[in-house]
Amino acid sequence: MWRGMINTGKNNQGSSVYDDAFRTMMNNCLHLVIPVINEIFGKRYTGREKIYLTPNEHYINGQDGQEQKRITDSAFTIIADDGTQDKYIFECQSTADNTMLVRIFEYITQEALDSGEIISNTLTVTISNSAVLFLRSKKNTPDVMKIIMNTPGGTVKFDVPVMKMKNYSLDYIFGKGLYFLLPFYIFNFEKKFAVYERDAKEFETLKKEYENFMTRLEEVLKDEKIHSFDWTTIVEMTRKVLEKIARKYSLLKEGVTDIMGGKVLEYPGSIVFNEGIELGKGLGAQKAALEIASTMRKAGISNKMILKCTGISPEDLKSL
Repeated sequence: MWRGMINTGKNNQGSSVYDDAFRTMMNNCLHLVIPVINEIFGKRYTGREKIYLTPNEHYINGQDGQEQKRITDSAFTIIADDGTQDKYIFECQSTADNTMLVRIFEYITQEALDSGEIISNTLTVTISNSAVLFLRSKKNTPDVMKIIMNTPGGTVKFDVPVMKMKNYSLDYIFGKGLYFLLPFYIFNFEKKFAVYERDAKEFETLKKEYENFMTRLEEVLKDEKIHSFDWTTIVEMTRKVLEKIARKYSLLKEGVTDIMGGKVLEYPGSIVFNEGIELGKGLGAQKAALEIASTMRKAGISNKMILKCTGISPEDLKSL
């Protein structure tokens, strides 16, 4: 029995950086999650569907009677061409633990209650599709978790599929268009960090992997499979994750960061600025640029990169 025995809050050391990167990808590149949903749930979304984030905070009554806030990494709805709506919860976890299912259950049931309807003395609630991305996993990490609810009317059970980062190579990610996963690709090499740090020859293999990473990312940008703002966000979040996960390995961190950083500086920021104007939808060029700058700042993107990509003045940036 888990009741009263576990802490249901996220408490993994350093996990907030990875959570922030995940949420930034959701906020800035939401459309990139659709191929991931296809991969996890076996869906056939085309990418033309409408997708929007839904509130990710809900309040529940704790066992001690106190109200507690529950925050999910992402809650969103996908609307198909025929108007069908599917609700999703997608959690990111750096390390597997036994509290994940409890947190998911608490969130989805409260979210279902908040959006439920009472018609003719009948309460109808809809449980969201739920999935988890484990950035780290072990041999005993399951491929699927289950939630079972025993009710007076019978037993209800459903799966919570698990996506393990270690199962995704660079070829597979680019082949399937799973660009959303790219900031977390470095987790696949974590076990060899100490080797890379002391062995220059081994480290060259990692550097070549990330040179390939950047080359292929530029190719999908040129092929217009992603937007330049997607490109910038992916690169910036990759750097943030790298800086955290490799903080004890200075040579590795600096070497890979140089590969990422150099590419950022080479890319013309005017393209992102022009896309910002288009995304502004009539707001006006300056206002659109400020909107994009504000989003980038919230995402943790450096001031230097924001100024380069948006074209706003340092004074305008300070006012945000």
